[in-house]
Amino acid sequence: MVNATKRGMKPGSMVLIIATLGTAAAAAFFLNACSTTPGAVMVPLEIPGAHYVGNRACMDCHAEIVREFPGSPHARVHFENAAMAGGTGCESCHGPGSKHIESGGNATFILNPGNDPASCFQCHLDVQGQFNLPQHHPVIEGHMSCVSCHDPHGGDIFKPRGGLAMARQDESCAQCHREQTRPFVFEHEALREGCTVCHDPHGSINQKMLTESDPNLCLRCHAQMQPAPGLIFIGNTDHTAFLQMGTCWTAGCHTAIHGSNVDPRLRY
Repeated sequence: MVNATKRGMKPGSMVLIIATLGTAAAAAFFLNACSTTPGAVMVPLEIPGAHYVGNRACMDCHAEIVREFPGSPHARVHFENAAMAGGTGCESCHGPGSKHIESGGNATFILNPGNDPASCFQCHLDVQGQFNLPQHHPVIEGHMSCVSCHDPHGGDIFKPRGGLAMARQDESCAQCHREQTRPFVFEHEALREGCTVCHDPHGSINQKMLTESDPNLCLRCHAQMQPAPGLIFIGNTDHTAFLQMGTCWTAGCHTAIHGSNVDPRLRY
């Protein structure tokens, strides 16, 4: 160690440096707590008295699903401590399947994410949080499930945004929201990009599960300009007086926001 006094450093300065470094190390230790560490901790699902048997055992009854399942990102989920390492893709979501097989397919001995999203939430913690926001699809209430919109086995694997988003997302939404997704004479061009351009399907703090509150959402595409003091133009139209009555559709202007058959300005 180099003598600090020989290098012109006062002993008090060295003590200050050591104290500062010690404080920084302590801060790093506390900031690295469980609450600040990113990522989900995956815990194997449990069914009392059952053990893991591997994907091949599922093939006898679920041949079609097992055949297409390797193309799904879910097929890459494995547990190292399972009895058959490398072959637990199905059981990562459905739990150990030995008792299910021994009982001849008794549904009480297997987990079904289509009935209970708990197994999905083991990995998708961020989505679970979104479903607890004020505006959300009624999944945690039991009126819908994750498989209402998603195919977890990979039968529709050619999907945008990473694999398990909805491939034909407007078609998936249209199963329930037929009025909003039907063809219109005057379409809202945003629908060409999909419902999720404006809506967050899992949950939002905004009404109608909008990704942003009105009118901020509309202004992402419809630019607002102020050519002169006191004037507000959106597009080529003077909206100064309109905005005093409310926002884009609360003012009674663009009420047919998904499309109109009678008015190019999206009115009924």
